[in-house]
Amino acid sequence: MRPRGGLALSRRGLLRGGAVAAGGLALSGCDDLWRADAAKDVLTRAEDLHRWSQRALGGEALAREYTRADLSPRFRANGSQGVADPAYRRQLGEGFAGWTLRVEGLVARPLDLSLAALKDLPQRSQITRHDCVEGWSAIGQWQGPQLGGLLRLAGVSETARYIVFHCADLYHGRPYYESIDLADAFHPQTILAWQMNGAPLEEVHGAPLRLRVERQLGYKHAKFVTRIVAVDSLQDIYGGKGGYWEDVGDYAWYAGI
Repeated sequence: MRPRGGLALSRRGLLRGGAVAAGGLALSGCDDLWRADAAKDVLTRAEDLHRWSQRALGGEALAREYTRADLSPRFRANGSQGVADPAYRRQLGEGFAGWTLRVEGLVARPLDLSLAALKDLPQRSQITRHDCVEGWSAIGQWQGPQLGGLLRLAGVSETARYIVFHCADLYHGRPYYESIDLADAFHPQTILAWQMNGAPLEEVHGAPLRLRVERQLGYKHAKFVTRIVAVDSLQDIYGGKGGYWEDVGDYAWYAGI
């Protein structure tokens, strides 16, 4: 099963327009940005348009990929930059030797995969641009198995509509999570990255595993991923809107670029 996805109109231009409308604010984070009504309105109104345009017009187009010469000298870390959970701290100290990723929900074969097992799967390496809703961008190199291959291995059900990523961190005291639909889950550039710029992920960037869903804005790229669940509805998961920022800040669930 491989649903189709696509890329058409650019959300970057709308974001830039929203920043101008918001008065060129110098904002320190996603919390502050969402207090700017103009930026909030831009993202909310654009969601359905971009989801339709990407799926209907773009086919399975790829996000632009770059060369190592284009890598940003500094890739900014934002959102949660560490995990206080004692089990995570212990795993970090042990190099994640005993860490496992759980894949469950609407699948035929639930999986528990060690970091070593994830590294043994076919790998994809890509150099892409990360675009944050705050207005900054950075280019980094990511490597890891394609999410679609993992879902095929687990035997994802035909009744599944969304893939939910549960994370080890708390952000402002609430569990961080995100979700995407199957079109993005099976896109070839959607990977579970364990490596960044040729080295294992650092804690500030989501070690040991983070989502890279290259055709969406940065808040969709969940860090510290520990559990992946295939579901047919988002309604009963935390606030029911499909992600941390969607629940607490009314961010658009579909953040296509």
